Amino acid sequence: METRANYILVGLFTLAVMIGGFAFVYWFSAPPGGTNRARYDVVFEGAVSGLRPGSWVLFNGIRVGDVTSVRIDPDAPRQVIVGITVDKTVTLRTDTWVGLEFQGLTGFASVALRGGSASAPMLDPPILRADLTASQDVTSAARSVLRRLDALVADNETSFRTTLKNMEAFTQTLADNSGRIDRIMATAESVMNGAEGKLDDIAQAARSIRVLADNLDKNVTQMSSGLTRFSQTGLREWERLAVDGRRAISTLEQAVRNIDQNPSRLLFGGSPAQPAGRPATRAQ
Repeated sequence: METRANYILVGLFTLAVMIGGFAFVYWFSAPPGGTNRARYDVVFEGAVSGLRPGSWVLFNGIRVGDVTSVRIDPDAPRQVIVGITVDKTVTLRTDTWVGLEFQGLTGFASVALRGGSASAPMLDPPILRADLTASQDVTSAARSVLRRLDALVADNETSFRTTLKNMEAFTQTLADNSGRIDRIMATAESVMNGAEGKLDDIAQAARSIRVLADNLDKNVTQMSSGLTRFSQTGLREWERLAVDGRRAISTLEQAVRNIDQNPSRLLFGGSPAQPAGRPATRAQ
């Protein structure tokens, strides 16, 4: 009897440990909110690789529910309807973004919910439509990119081959003329060094040009002042000289007229001829 009683106690203890383990796992995996959840359907256009019942539902990165079912819409075979349950304290609206989130490299996916404005209306009916690109996981996107690259290379195979040949010819030309390129670089370096040595000469030439410009400016200033003085006094002198010249010419014309009227006066002297109609007076 004692042996049978020990077996019963061991069995009861084992059963209690198993029940406690299941309870702990259920408590640990249960999302916040317990059984107080709301049910929604999320419609995806295309494949939802890695998503399965029991996957998490995240709202702004926080777990708020679980995926309950994943099925294909019989009326639209391209669509996948994912049933989710979300804590009722989380409000989903018509502008809530829905997509997929992948957990690292494991390939397991979660339904990701983001945002929504407080002024947007509530969902009625409780159906969300996922973003068009949300059904592509990282692997599918990588395959799509590789297919596009393969098509690009196939369509431009001739151009790529020509480009590679041109690059090979260019590099071969550089290799054949490496000595000449070295000489060109050495010559350029020597020219630069010579230019650095001539900086003093260049500075001296610049100073000379500046001095020349200053002297030219002074000469122009002196010429300008001389022209100003000439315009103020020289023109007056020229006017006086013109008046005197006109007077001399008038006197010369009068003398020539007298000689023409009495030519003997030029040879014998005497008083100028009297005008007609007036008798000459005798000397007393």
